[in-house]
Amino acid sequence: MPLREQNKEHLPSDSMRAVVLFLFVCLSVGCLAQSPKQCTSPPLLTGALSVYSQSNNLMAYAKYSYDAWGKRIRLNEFGSYNNKTFHIDALLLYRQGFMYKINRMNRTCTKKLLSMDFHPLAIPQNASLLGQVVVGSSSGPGQGVLVNTWAGEMQLKKGQAKYMSTVTEFGCVPVSTLFHTDKSGWMVTNFFNNVLGLVDPQQLLPPPFCKGARLEREDPESFFSLF
Repeated sequence: MPLREQNKEHLPSDSMRAVVLFLFVCLSVGCLAQSPKQCTSPPLLTGALSVYSQSNNLMAYAKYSYDAWGKRIRLNEFGSYNNKTFHIDALLLYRQGFMYKINRMNRTCTKKLLSMDFHPLAIPQNASLLGQVVVGSSSGPGQGVLVNTWAGEMQLKKGQAKYMSTVTEFGCVPVSTLFHTDKSGWMVTNFFNNVLGLVDPQQLLPPPFCKGARLEREDPESFFSLF
């Protein structure tokens, strides 16, 4: 067999070239990637968050511990409301249906009913995807985070609420949430310094001096009333 014809047999065919080109284009534009799906955040989280509400002149910073399995949340919060500073240390126990407001300086506790059920950190199934972006930069490894933003409405006991939530594509870790009700207007929450797991599990247990606190049944509290 002539040398020219032998080499010709080893050259890629037109169909093979088309397949290689198709795969290259798919990898370039991401057509092999799955579209974002509604998700649930890790069940155990520790971190910090900030809250801002323009209508209520509210600014707050809080450290939090979150346990979706036990339906418990601890908030240690500092902030300003109508130009007055405040500090709230609260342990919300949804399985028991009440919360403790803790004053460590006086070693006292106030025990109140919770007015809302526990809602895990999650993107509801009826949420609509607004878009997927990179926070930071996609120019190099470790310079940005891929996030998804979702929007929707939910029914509360006292009316409807609108929300817009941003979570990481990998892990569904919360980044920010915009929440709107007719009473409070828009409230912006930003999450940061998130750690998977409970850094200090004792934060989700009531202090010993809370043992004798009496349950106050008037004016039930909710997570949002703490801000």
